[in-house]
Amino acid sequence: MKKIELLSPAGNMECLYAAIEGGCDAVYLGGKHFGARNYADNFSDEEMIEAIKYAHLYGVKIYVTMNTMITEELIKPFINYVDFLHRNNVDALIMQDIGMIDYVRQVYPNLEVHASTQMHIHNLEGVKFVQKLGLKRVVLARETNINLIKEIKEKTNIEIEVFIHGALCVSYSGECLMSSLIGGRSGNKGTCSQCCRMKYDLIHEGKKINNDNYLLSMKDLNTLEYIGDLIDIGVDSLKIEGRMKSKEYVYLVTKMYRKAIDSYIKNKKVEIDREDIINLKKIFNRKYTKGFLNNEENSKIVNHKRPNHLGINIGEVLSVKNNYVKIKLEDELNLKDGIRILNKLEDIGTTIYKMKVNNNYVESAKKGDIVELRFENKLHLDKFDLVIKTTDYKLISKIDEKLNKKERKVKINGYIKCKLNEPIYLKISDSINIVEIKGKIVEKSINSSTTKERIEIQLKKLGNTVYEFNNLKLDVDDNIFINIKDLNELRREIIEKLNQKRLYKINYVKKQYNNEVCEYSDEVGYTAYINNIDNYKKAAVAKEIITDDINLYNEIMLDDRVTLKIPRVIYNYPNYNIKVLVGEYGSLNIYKDMISDFSFNIANSYAVAFLHNHNIKRVTLSLELNFDQIIKIVENYKERYNKKPNLEVIVSSTPEVMVSKYNLIKYFNLSNNDNYLRDRFKNNFKIKIKDDLMYIYHYKKIEMDDYKKLFDMGINRLRIEYDE
Repeated sequence: MKKIELLSPAGNMECLYAAIEGGCDAVYLGGKHFGARNYADNFSDEEMIEAIKYAHLYGVKIYVTMNTMITEELIKPFINYVDFLHRNNVDALIMQDIGMIDYVRQVYPNLEVHASTQMHIHNLEGVKFVQKLGLKRVVLARETNINLIKEIKEKTNIEIEVFIHGALCVSYSGECLMSSLIGGRSGNKGTCSQCCRMKYDLIHEGKKINNDNYLLSMKDLNTLEYIGDLIDIGVDSLKIEGRMKSKEYVYLVTKMYRKAIDSYIKNKKVEIDREDIINLKKIFNRKYTKGFLNNEENSKIVNHKRPNHLGINIGEVLSVKNNYVKIKLEDELNLKDGIRILNKLEDIGTTIYKMKVNNNYVESAKKGDIVELRFENKLHLDKFDLVIKTTDYKLISKIDEKLNKKERKVKINGYIKCKLNEPIYLKISDSINIVEIKGKIVEKSINSSTTKERIEIQLKKLGNTVYEFNNLKLDVDDNIFINIKDLNELRREIIEKLNQKRLYKINYVKKQYNNEVCEYSDEVGYTAYINNIDNYKKAAVAKEIITDDINLYNEIMLDDRVTLKIPRVIYNYPNYNIKVLVGEYGSLNIYKDMISDFSFNIANSYAVAFLHNHNIKRVTLSLELNFDQIIKIVENYKERYNKKPNLEVIVSSTPEVMVSKYNLIKYFNLSNNDNYLRDRFKNNFKIKIKDDLMYIYHYKKIEMDDYKKLFDMGINRLRIEYDE
């Protein structure tokens, strides 16, 4: 059976050590810039070099996340960082920006690139497209079900990576603008504010529908029971989410899936240890879902009650008096543990530094005990309020102690020959690399001989190296003398030689970037995006009309200005021989007469050139760009390619901020009309259901000031999107 990769996250060096100690095969991490988790600690240049070397000694690969969209001003530092990583033997880059992917594939042919889940590759045609680009691997959208993954593996020849555990975005990754448009913190630039974890009300026909408020907060993914299926269909890499998580979390979740993978490969049965699950819940969980791998029901995907760490239940409130509370325990509680009391009005959390049982201060309380705790302020709690443990101090201490030991070792086999009047011969192998060395001439002993046992003891003193002998064969004459100092030096020398073999070099090659692009017309004008016949009448002056309504399209199809929008989430492509607006990469394999939509997140001139070279007649720029960034794209494109690009900018719209496979309207069994999410500021986000997918729209129309001057900047088309 082919070896399957277990891929773990690391937000800092401690988490890297934890991932490796837990048994991962590869680690993904980010530098200080260009990664989709800017709020993780991330790795300085010096730490990155150390991380790559450390991991490679253990046979663990390092993949660096460079999966944000790159605006013009970031191109030079982005390329410099790519060069730095390649020179320092990174195993692969995980990337989103198609312009930078094209550049890296051309300029650094030996540098492996993986298509990030931010690229929104969710169907077979999308995978075929990135395979044609020469990418080594694609990270599939989390929404991809196991039957489609199987089909993709059968019909493509590219490595497939699948998320198996951790936080879920409610929107398709790379397709969410909510955080960016609300607060200026872009998920596509690594600064998502997680506004989907905030409180919302669902308003249907003017009335509030929900009782619980966290309507978009997804549970954590847990696919332990599907590990065997994923192995059987040939998935190449199983990915754990968690670059913002603690080292204890990284260690536990890695160890749990290492055990599951190994047990299935050995016995065709996934070993699930209940204690592992409980311990992991203590470290972090939002409750668990199996996600979309087997099309989990809407009701099992989300946790409407709370968006944060839920720990484990350890008891309930028995009584409250002022700032004292008594709790009946259902599990152990110790000093320095963290707890949270869940109340309908407000949760109350604390770390335990003092507690009483039977009016006596104790360090530990057991199941069945009634503990009394004192809080700083008067409490407003109810009898039977649930108490959860959110930090288990003993568990964390135990894990940290284990991590400090660094027990993971690389098994080696050795052979030493010590024959009288011959040089010492020592050979070791890690099952891939073989290294040999010769030492001084073996002498006859005069006073005391060097025994076979003593030689074995000295060779096995591998100290703080990553190695451990699995087998050591000794061919040693009697009555010989070897200086122990010489033996130690031989051991150090041969270990260093093996280290150099394991610290492999990736052949650094740098070539020239080259793209020939077509010439486009200077014609300018407006595009109208419409959804009904009344809007069609308003769009009389538009040079082009776009609609996603096939019925409306059929009604006005004789108007040669009309273009049909293809959904940006699509699994079956209609056989159209017409002009289309496309929003995802699989469409580029299917259609010929195309313009591209905002959902490609195009933010630089390299990306524009790439799409022009792949049959996109006109490129719509990202909604996240400002005037200066737009004009830089035009200027740099002209300078580099000596031609003018054909660009469109959306200047007036109420944009889609999210598209989700989770259907909130179906969850509440509502009709598909007059539905809104209302946030804590009373802003209303319209919800539409199309093809069983939930589209959420911005609460206000966005209109660019002085947008007509974009024509003078070199933009060909300005799009106005009409509301219903």
